[in-house]
Amino acid sequence: MDKEHIPERRKSQDRRGNVVDRRLGLDRRRGPGRRLSDERKAAEQGQMSNEQFEFILAIEEYKQQNSTRFPTWTEVFEVIQALGYRKVAEPQSLKPFVKEPEPDKVPSQT
Repeated sequence: MDKEHIPERRKSQDRRGNVVDRRLGLDRRRGPGRRLSDERKAAEQGQMSNEQFEFILAIEEYKQQNSTRFPTWTEVFEVIQALGYRKVAEPQSLKPFVKEPEPDKVPSQT
């Protein structure tokens, strides 16, 4: 079939017009009223603390030395321990980090 005879199925010419630009700091996945922590926002914008940067470098070094692109959680934990991190404080609640389900992805109860 010739391309000249194929009908156009798209409704508009620019399908990218309604896509949220992440460089503007807008994130559709967070939902209304959700704010990022200062540390998380800085990390997403490429500004890391010295500890975060050291961790990233250690993971990259581990991946190079072990020829793996995706370390397991056990391997990540080993890297964290190798950096000197130890459990010294009481556990804290993970509630601030729990993501709420998006309204359109919640299964209906019918």
